[in-house]
Amino acid sequence: MIESYDFGEIRIDGKTYTSDVIIYADRVDSSWWRKTSHQLGTHDIPDEVFKQNPDVILVGTGSTDLMKVLPEAKKLIGSKGIKLLVEDTQKACETYNRLRNNQKIIALFHLTC
Repeated sequence: MIESYDFGEIRIDGKTYTSDVIIYADRVDSSWWRKTSHQLGTHDIPDEVFKQNPDVILVGTGSTDLMKVLPEAKKLIGSKGIKLLVEDTQKACETYNRLRNNQKIIALFHLTC
């Protein structure tokens, strides 16, 4: 469960992270980073995300919605039959908490701008 989010910091299941994260069903990857910091392309989505076969991929685009999901990433996710949700990170945290018990969800969160 996401307990809190503020610019540059997220608290998940009692642990605080200060770098961008991928939230899998069983763990949090805090080493995630993108080739271009404010863009999410296909090469920025680890194979592990697709191996987990999620129903939903939720992208948190930062506190000011600066990170953009590139068209090729949207196309790749859609081609696998996965629903894509893209929201600013504060709203994405709320969405994650609401959906996490009812759907298999993986979240990719940019924590700053």
